[in-house]
Amino acid sequence: MKGFDPKFRDFPDYIIGITREIWEDRGIHTLHDYYAPDIVVRAPGSVVVGNTGVIGATMATLHEFPDRVLLGEDVIWSGDPEAGMLSSHRILSMATHAGDGVYGRATGKRLTYRILADCHAKDNVIDDEWLIRDQGAIVRQLGWEPRDYAADLIAREGGPGACVKPLSPETDRPGPYTGTGNDSPWGERLSEILSRIMSADMSAIPGEYDRACHLGYAGGITAHGHEAADRFWMGLRAAFPNAEFTLHHVIGREDELMPPRAAVRWSLWGRHEGWGAFGAPTGAMVYVLGITHAEFGPWGLRRDYTLFDETAVWKQILLAGS
Repeated sequence: MKGFDPKFRDFPDYIIGITREIWEDRGIHTLHDYYAPDIVVRAPGSVVVGNTGVIGATMATLHEFPDRVLLGEDVIWSGDPEAGMLSSHRILSMATHAGDGVYGRATGKRLTYRILADCHAKDNVIDDEWLIRDQGAIVRQLGWEPRDYAADLIAREGGPGACVKPLSPETDRPGPYTGTGNDSPWGERLSEILSRIMSADMSAIPGEYDRACHLGYAGGITAHGHEAADRFWMGLRAAFPNAEFTLHHVIGREDELMPPRAAVRWSLWGRHEGWGAFGAPTGAMVYVLGITHAEFGPWGLRRDYTLFDETAVWKQILLAGS
C-alpha cells in the first residue's frame, strides 16, 4: 500500500474504511483529503466535477437520511499502488427518510438498497469515480414509480430546459483513469456472458448460471434461478435492442476465503425502440450505465448483482419527448 495511510492494511480496507469514516463517522471534511480537488464523479443522473460538489451532495444526503449505514459487501479491485488502483465496491445501504430533500418531503420510511461504485485511487486519494445507486429501489420504497419520480424531478429542477442532464457520452467528462482492468479469466468469463446476453444469446443464462443462482438487480429485486435472470436481462435488452453495448472495465479476482469473482462496468447507448422494461417504444436516445458483480462456483455463475438507474433512463425518455 505504498503511498497510502498505514492505518489501512490493504486496498479493500482503505475503500471500506474511508466510506465508513466519511458517512457513518461524519468525517465529511476528510473528503478534502481523500477526494482530489478536481475529481470527476459520474452517476447516471449527473456528472459532478470537484470535491466541493461531492461534499455538498454528501451533506444533503445525510440531512435527508441522517442514520444512513453503508455495509461493504465486497471490493473487487485491480492495479497496484504505484500505477493506481481501481476498486469496484458493492454496498448495502440502510437508512430512514427523515429529512426533506431530493426525494421529497420526509416520509419516515426505512429503506434498504444497493450501490455499486468504481473508484480510482493513488497516493491515498480518489480522483475518478463511477457511482450507481439503485434509485429504482429507493423511490419505490418511498411510494413512487421510477417514471413518475423522474417526471416530478424534471419539474422541480425547472423543467426540460433547465433540469440537470443525465450522464451520456455527450455530458461525460474525462478523468485521469484510462485503465480497462486486468486479464483474469474470471473477468473474461463474466464479460463473455454479458456480451452473449447483449447479443440476444439468452441461452447464456441456462448455460452459464447455476440453477440456484442468487440475483440482486436494479429496482430492489432479489430473486433466484434462471427464469428471473432471463426476465431481468430480457427486459433491459428488449427495450434497447439495437443500442451499442460497450465493455468499459473488466476485473477478475481470486482471493483467500472468497469465491472467484468479477466486476464489469458496461453501457448501452442507443434508441428506446423496443417493448421491454420501459414500456412503449419512444425512439428516445438513452444511455444506460451498468455495473455487474458476479461470483462463480462449481455449477457456474452463482451470484449476479447488477445495477443501473431506472430513474435516469426515464428522465432521458421524458426529456426526449418534451
